[in-house]
Amino acid sequence: MDAMLEPVGMGRAESALYVALIDTPHLTLPELAARTHHSTAQVRRPLARLLDSGLVTRLAGTPARYVPAPPEVAIDALVVRRRQELENLRVAARDLGRRLDAAPSGRAAELIELVEGEEAVRQQLARIQLSAEQEVCIVDCPPYMTGRPMDNPPEWQALARGVVYRSIYHTPAIADHGRIAEIRRYMAAGEQARALPDIHMKMTIVDSRIALIPLSFDAAETGVRIIVHQSPLLSALVACFDMLWERATPLGPDAGRTPMTEPSETDRQILTMLAAGMKDKAIARALDIAERTVTRRLTELMNTLDATTRFQAALQASRRGWL
Repeated sequence: MDAMLEPVGMGRAESALYVALIDTPHLTLPELAARTHHSTAQVRRPLARLLDSGLVTRLAGTPARYVPAPPEVAIDALVVRRRQELENLRVAARDLGRRLDAAPSGRAAELIELVEGEEAVRQQLARIQLSAEQEVCIVDCPPYMTGRPMDNPPEWQALARGVVYRSIYHTPAIADHGRIAEIRRYMAAGEQARALPDIHMKMTIVDSRIALIPLSFDAAETGVRIIVHQSPLLSALVACFDMLWERATPLGPDAGRTPMTEPSETDRQILTMLAAGMKDKAIARALDIAERTVTRRLTELMNTLDATTRFQAALQASRRGWL
């Protein structure tokens, strides 16, 4: 809940203020500060960001009071904006790729290296991770060289040296009990893990100075990789990872214990109506089912989504692409 608005570019402070106003609208600045256990000075800047983004509105009168914009409207608008930013990044990355192709051959050869063959790919993947001094960023998604994800021994060594690992996993992998057991072991050793349902661009970035990516994000061939050295292309990859990280859902220590499978059509309709602000009774009437059935399914969905409130359940469902 603290990081609820991170996928749309907000921080923990903004998330806490917004949730406080959802629970109790019409608060003054001192009341908001008290509700979030901060000083008024600490609250001013995140409140200003919420006002600028349209998530919060100031009411006329004295003292100034604040109300939240309807989540299904304001957050959807921010999600659309973020998607456009990501699309702009893809366009910029393609442009950088064309500029790289047009570079003199000697310079281009210094920026990228071609790695062919499964064993060569494994060796290079291990080499760049073992050279890490600060951080390794990984996007893990199919297809895999051996048909399934492999263990990553260099990660254990790097984590033991204090290297930070941030990994984004393809959400369907969390439903694989064997795979989630591996991910939980990495997390227990210190890895920060998140999941996204719609990633299709595998990458490993080390210290923002070198990256290993497939020759093509769309190709079925998995035994060919490109090593990218410091360049505008590498900067674009780092920026892309950071944006994906903001969108991804954090995995807790119990990740995968409730499989993150696709919801049924009825569950999807319930969540969509919940996001629109409808009550259990209205949802039951619209779907022609018993109100207690709606209440029971919502409770189960909240457990699956690791949500403590219905608002959070709707937001998490949206982040997973269920709505």
